[in-house]
Amino acid sequence: MSAPLDGVIILDLTHVLAGPYASMTLADLGARVIKVERPGTGDDTRSFPPFKNGESAYFATINHDKQSIALDLKNTDDRAVFEQLVEQSDIILENYRPGVMERLGYGWEDLHAKHPRLIYGAVSGFGHSGPDSQRPAYDMVVQARGGVMSITGERDREPVRVGASIGDIAAGMFLAQGILAALLHRTQTSLGQKIDISMLDCQLALLEHAIAMTTVNGEPPRPSGARHPSITPFETFHAEDGLFVIAAGNDVLFARLCEALELPLAGDPRFTSNPARCENARLLKRLIEAVTLGQSKAHWISLLTDAGIPTGPIQNVAEVLKDPQILARNMVVDVLDRAGQPAYVAAGNPIKMSALADPGTRGPAPKLDEDRQDILDWLATQQAAANIR
Repeated sequence: MSAPLDGVIILDLTHVLAGPYASMTLADLGARVIKVERPGTGDDTRSFPPFKNGESAYFATINHDKQSIALDLKNTDDRAVFEQLVEQSDIILENYRPGVMERLGYGWEDLHAKHPRLIYGAVSGFGHSGPDSQRPAYDMVVQARGGVMSITGERDREPVRVGASIGDIAAGMFLAQGILAALLHRTQTSLGQKIDISMLDCQLALLEHAIAMTTVNGEPPRPSGARHPSITPFETFHAEDGLFVIAAGNDVLFARLCEALELPLAGDPRFTSNPARCENARLLKRLIEAVTLGQSKAHWISLLTDAGIPTGPIQNVAEVLKDPQILARNMVVDVLDRAGQPAYVAAGNPIKMSALADPGTRGPAPKLDEDRQDILDWLATQQAAANIR
């Protein structure tokens, strides 16, 4: 099978998570990713735990199937290599603060003038415009400033960050989308363009109900724990042996839920519509739990599933990695070591395409500067071919 991005070459100067997550996504779609790292230390995540045999599992699971070359972009010889790589690349990715690439002579305007087909993807904390564009940021900073932390956690408790690094990951996802759109645009115009992704912008883009509630009601929503603020019942419920979730997202599902639980609520004006149920969410939760506390989670999940009501267990990560549905979708894959043996476990590719292979393994993550000679040899071959033409 050919992959959609076969033949696309990405020169990836990014480090830590947002940029590498984007290039990982594009590599899963077939792109060749050449990772340019700092000499001596490389990507910061090479030093992030947990470690296995002295190597970071964090780095390996985000940077599998990439190549590494260490270049100092202030060194004359390394700049010459870098410029050859730019000439052969379709896309360049960077996550420096705005202005850094310009000072090195590799900003968007300079590169676009020399390489008009080159696509330039930049991801930073606050983007390349606005009064705070020069400020540094990490995932937690943009989760906090972008409003996500204000609606995350239990009511009347201190705000908490989302457990996954959605500040970085959302930015990486939007960067990958922008790159794909720019590739399509290039087929129509033969021109590359700049994609400017702000981690803060991406947090705002995730606030679908919160923005609507704030602008219509005049008050920002507060944390509501596991409960959805605009749909009821849509939260966790106690069973005899712990919590599980029910998501009865419309009137038909709520009627089925009442029937399955033998709750005599049909026609009760407090619960006949979703707005009414939202107004009486706490009372409804108590009425439902008066029933569900009588049996186990497994009992209710089985019964409600048979009734066609969305429900499920609250699984920890170890349980998720053994979930039959997850495994059936090839969403748990092995990252191999250089001997071809499984070394790490990573998430699979969630983009399932009919003409895209979906293997159960991924190639190894590169050691720092491991692919220098292969890359230099490839550049020499490309130059020789250009001279013949």
